[in-house]
Amino acid sequence: MAGISNNEIKWVKSLWQKKNRDETGLFIAEGEKMLQEARQSGFKVEKVYRREEIGEEAMSRISSQSSPSPVLAVLHQGGIPFPKDGKGLFLALDGVRDPGNLGTILRIADWFGISGVYVSPDTVEVYNPKVVQSTMGSIFRVPVCECDIAKLCAEQRARGRRVYGTLLDGDNIYSQKLETEGLIVMGNESEGLSPAVRSEITDALLIPSFARGAGAESLNVAVATAITVSEFRRRSH
Repeated sequence: MAGISNNEIKWVKSLWQKKNRDETGLFIAEGEKMLQEARQSGFKVEKVYRREEIGEEAMSRISSQSSPSPVLAVLHQGGIPFPKDGKGLFLALDGVRDPGNLGTILRIADWFGISGVYVSPDTVEVYNPKVVQSTMGSIFRVPVCECDIAKLCAEQRARGRRVYGTLLDGDNIYSQKLETEGLIVMGNESEGLSPAVRSEITDALLIPSFARGAGAESLNVAVATAITVSEFRRRSH
């Protein structure tokens, strides 16, 4: 097949797996818009494959999507430096494991101008192909840092900063004082915040339900993130 060898196809496909992404420091992004945004944000491009150059069959083999895009790029990780001064409004994700949720949360962080997103080691990897694609390009603008979230929260408290967490037994977010800077922690899809993180929260927030009757038990973590961050930003303007 023109433009790409079987060995190269195997190499690209190997990047679907986390261990190979970790070893090479590379990841995959698909689509012309994603490639343009990666370049605009200063991400180093290792290789670009176009359907008209390698053929439909080859593109379907290297793509991680059921409907392959016309363009696939292999990129180098780590294109955005994480803020060191700690100033601003940050998100921390404690065990968010669904790729679609993480991708959506990065889009939310991008939209609301969040300074950076911390992720726990058991949060789904940011360079997972499903995460990358669901960010719709926000992965190239939002700084992400993996760390121990409980330790991070303790450090923030020691510096006199507020650590907000969304909890079912928290206080109504719409009646609480919210600072313009601080750390907002969002928990696992089914279990919420881990006990170690929960113990470090300074302000427990609840997004109240307005349902009549039983209603839904909880909100999707990405939806809850959007509501929470939106309320913080509304207060600051």
